[in-house]
Amino acid sequence: SSAGSLEKITMNNKIAIIGIVGVPANYGGFETLVDNLIEEKGEKFHIYCSSFSYKEKTKSYKKSHLHYIPLRANGFQSILYDIASIIHAIATGCQTFLILGVSGALAFKIIKTIYPNAKIITNIDGLEWQRQKWNTPTKKLLKYFEKLAVKNSTHVVCDNKVILDYVKNKYEKTGVLIPYGGDHAIKSSQNKITKIEISNYCLSICRIEPENNIHTILQAFKKSNKAIIFIGNWNASTYGKHLYQEFSSSQNIRLLNPIYDNEILFNYRANCSIYIHGHSAGGTNPSLVEMMHFGKLIIAFDCAYNRSTMMNEGLYFKNSQELESILHTPNEDKTTGEKLKQIAMENYCWEKIRAQYLQLLE
Repeated sequence: SSAGSLEKITMNNKIAIIGIVGVPANYGGFETLVDNLIEEKGEKFHIYCSSFSYKEKTKSYKKSHLHYIPLRANGFQSILYDIASIIHAIATGCQTFLILGVSGALAFKIIKTIYPNAKIITNIDGLEWQRQKWNTPTKKLLKYFEKLAVKNSTHVVCDNKVILDYVKNKYEKTGVLIPYGGDHAIKSSQNKITKIEISNYCLSICRIEPENNIHTILQAFKKSNKAIIFIGNWNASTYGKHLYQEFSSSQNIRLLNPIYDNEILFNYRANCSIYIHGHSAGGTNPSLVEMMHFGKLIIAFDCAYNRSTMMNEGLYFKNSQELESILHTPNEDKTTGEKLKQIAMENYCWEKIRAQYLQLLE
């Protein structure tokens, strides 16, 4: 059991978790992963948090030790943030590292120099350098960090089979496939489903970034008579502000700001008829595996990552015309949602994923 696995670790080893904004989780997939990982016997975990993201800096959470670094966890500062976290963790005596993302890869050699037997387990995230938002020099830098991380890690965790194959082919290294859990999304509501003021709507939840194909989705809905509620951080970029300005006045399109309250998110997910998933990069997307637990029809952007996560169930679109065409053809097939739910229950539950991580950390 995962509890038994951690028992062995905690007797003689401190585990540093590096590369997240922090816990309690209020940002993204890695934060949710850590929040669920430390669920059992968290006292030997040393978790690094960005002091910019937490007004209240508690010393511990779920028995884990929290350390605050006065740098931002994202953007270019993430490199310094992760390196500073690693140096602090070395000084704290940590010899087992769970590193999420590749920003701190320059410091992996420092760990190995000071603790030759240290264990470095790195989840390389998606193929970050492929993301549209980065310019060419940034892409090259990220690719270099990825190479360093893979080369200097004891184990490389891949959250999607596509990334697992990539690591094998590109670096001749055998990674470990561990996806994300999504069952916290259905457990998050203590109450029954409460109806919201709009019925028979589609739903989409994500960060407002070009590679999530927000423009493609909104263009299709503008031409369709289907209603959509789209939850995201519209004010975080020029891209988001531009889209908000262009589409927020459409009668059938409702654009909402980010929602982190699981109870509220539960209601939006449980009440929707179809979920639209536009991600085209990054491996297994947490928002997708969360939604699969609700047993709804999912229409996803057609890419290898999404097909791998959904095991080719659901429906797929490559552009706004294809999405509009799918929306115009009502799909009464309830079995598709049920199949997706079955896949999620077999593959994307935290208890199983926690056990896999703890086994690596032993």
